[in-house]
Amino acid sequence: MTVAIMQPYFSPYIGYWQLINVVDTFVIYDDVNYIKQGYINRNSILIGDKAHRITLEVIGASSNSLINQVIVGSNRKKLLKGIDQAYKKAPEYEKVFPFLQIILENPEKNLAKFIGNSIQEISNYLKLNTKIIYSSTIEKNNSLKAQDKVLSICEQLGASRYINSIGGQDLYSKKDFRIKHVELNFLQTELIDYKQFKNEFVPHLSIIDVMMFNSVDSINKMLNRYKLI
Repeated sequence: MTVAIMQPYFSPYIGYWQLINVVDTFVIYDDVNYIKQGYINRNSILIGDKAHRITLEVIGASSNSLINQVIVGSNRKKLLKGIDQAYKKAPEYEKVFPFLQIILENPEKNLAKFIGNSIQEISNYLKLNTKIIYSSTIEKNNSLKAQDKVLSICEQLGASRYINSIGGQDLYSKKDFRIKHVELNFLQTELIDYKQFKNEFVPHLSIIDVMMFNSVDSINKMLNRYKLI
């Protein structure tokens, strides 16, 4: 079985979805510390011809809090208004915006579950069949840290292969994983571009941008544009 483990991110970029698509089980890493100024509750959308940061308001967030201890704030209507204004003329707007409304109007207050729900719903929209679970539901030694904790989760799930985003190359050792009989790979996203409005293409935006400008079939082709290292 192939597994990936990632923190829950707010409408992450397409590489996150490539990772979900390539594994059998995707673990939402919700019982690790919240990272301030990270992408757990932030991302970027296209406004005009530039990337613009959007932030989901959170309450009780600190570097001493676990992600699943943080509460969602009250700016979801404001976020929707901004998305509406930014993408009203996008080709997939009529289909995508009502879908995003349902996601952002979810009354769930727990940040991990709120984002987890959005990950599941967008996965369904993209027709991905990957099993998605929360790390907090897995019996493991929670005193372990970093790579050791990831290996513990892999062991509990019976994983024979673990795939991480390319940014994990400095965090995980193929040799250490091999000792535990787990193959380790890193997913590197190819350069993906598509027609936005009349602007020069702006890369590395939220999946919201990808969905607003591309059909599900087109996105599914993008999900295969990567290489494993």
